[in-house]
Amino acid sequence: MSRNGRSPGEVTIFDVAREAGVSYATVSRVINNKDHVKPDKRERVRRAMARLGYVVNQQARSLAGGKSQVVGLLVPGLDTSYIGEIVRGIDAELASVSYDLMLYTTHDRKTRESTYAAMITQGLADGLLLILPRDPGAYLEALRRRAFPYVLIDHQGIDESGPSVGATNRSGGYAATRYLIELGHRRIGLITGSIDLGCSIDRLAGYRDALAECGIAFDPALVRQGEFAQPDGYRGARELLDLPERPTAIFASNDVMAFGVMDAVREAGLRIPADVSIIGFDDIPQASHVRPNLTTIRQPLGQMGRTATRMLLQQIASPATEPARIELSTELIVRDSCRALE
Repeated sequence: MSRNGRSPGEVTIFDVAREAGVSYATVSRVINNKDHVKPDKRERVRRAMARLGYVVNQQARSLAGGKSQVVGLLVPGLDTSYIGEIVRGIDAELASVSYDLMLYTTHDRKTRESTYAAMITQGLADGLLLILPRDPGAYLEALRRRAFPYVLIDHQGIDESGPSVGATNRSGGYAATRYLIELGHRRIGLITGSIDLGCSIDRLAGYRDALAECGIAFDPALVRQGEFAQPDGYRGARELLDLPERPTAIFASNDVMAFGVMDAVREAGLRIPADVSIIGFDDIPQASHVRPNLTTIRQPLGQMGRTATRMLLQQIASPATEPARIELSTELIVRDSCRALE
């Protein structure tokens, strides 16, 4: 309840105006971040809103012809630092322009993804960001028909003509594998991510590129499929280590799975990197804190979030903006989890 005993939804703009001693037009300008409001009046309005517990009705504001000052974000989950670092970049960019973020987690359920996308576009937000969407074909065409602003993040293989931001996953997969080859490794295991995602396909392609370039035959027995989760890395590594001729190095398609690989190697009584070298992908913050520190391929995750947000805000401001497709560079980060064969 607010100070006057009414719920926030019952407090109106007129109540705020009376409390602050200003016109309701002034309150409206403050709510919509408009200019031409004296600083002292703006502060009085904000204090009155706080005292009364006033909550802006974003949908009503949008339907009235204004902007909601909200960006919608769909993510598969919040259980990895990969998502967290991208969201951190998005949040930092939005904070600089006084936009709010409306977050929905889909938990990789395709029907939920489509439902949330439809909800967000019905006046709740001015634009939509999507990280690793799993079934965008169900709603992207509808977004395009309505000219609703959106940007895909980590988009490879999806919506070839739409606005998107990703990283050079194929060259990253190549760099990881080529580095291991240069250390003398020939039996290199790979644990892929979800194979229905373009980023996973590209990292696998980069792995195969490096093998072919160095005259090493691709061996399907050295490849295991994961879903970017730590148990997948553990399970895949156990299977690879049980092969009659185990790999001397394992490339995990993200750092979280690489941590699972580390667990499996230790459980098998082997040493890292003396017996098995391990390389990951992403360079999430934990990669530099595990022991040994993880060699990995760095994706500029925060920059991906910021870049996608700037693209979306440009679309919102100028609907005629031509869609752009941006790929940010990956980088090999050498630490302690790989060694040269003698």
